[in-house]
Amino acid sequence: MPDLLERFPLFPLGLVLLPGEVVPLHIFEERYKLMIEECLDADTGFGIVWMSDDGLKEVGCTARINQLLERMDDGRMNILVQGDAAFRLLRRIDDLPYPAGDVELLDEQDEGEEAAPGSSARERYAELVERVTDSRPSETDLEELDAYGMAATLDFALDAKQGLLELRSEGERMEHLTDLFDATIKRIDSSERAAERARTNGKVRF
Repeated sequence: MPDLLERFPLFPLGLVLLPGEVVPLHIFEERYKLMIEECLDADTGFGIVWMSDDGLKEVGCTARINQLLERMDDGRMNILVQGDAAFRLLRRIDDLPYPAGDVELLDEQDEGEEAAPGSSARERYAELVERVTDSRPSETDLEELDAYGMAATLDFALDAKQGLLELRSEGERMEHLTDLFDATIKRIDSSERAAERARTNGKVRF
């Protein structure tokens, strides 16, 4: 894939897509039905960018259609897409029947060997999954997960996912995830303590 994609189809949405993440989309607006039809015909992708309360973000993620799940009589579609690569929107294009722009694929920073934060993030992730599901991921499964892979399995706030998408090294993403996992575990601890106090009417049980 070239570094610069000109007149690249864009899909502003209320979600953040990460590289490797798989999400279902329901396509119902006429302009996006046309866009997806063209992508299917040419076997090309499009970009998903987060339309936040503050406006359209500059950094998004390219998406490739993995599967056309359903096509309805009125042209609506249910599709399954997978994130591919982070990009920055350089210029918006307004002469197409759907949103588009010139986008630049973002390079990864060369940081050599993965630093220690990767181990910390995977340990916190395993602890969090075990707390929520009572089942701890195997060491093999953990080693196969990168930062995007871990984040894609959890329901993070959109601003946290966007921050992860904008970081340009795996070490930085692992550090970011460690902080997010720590904060989530603390919230779970706090909720459990509150629930215990409620069960005991605020009294310490001996």
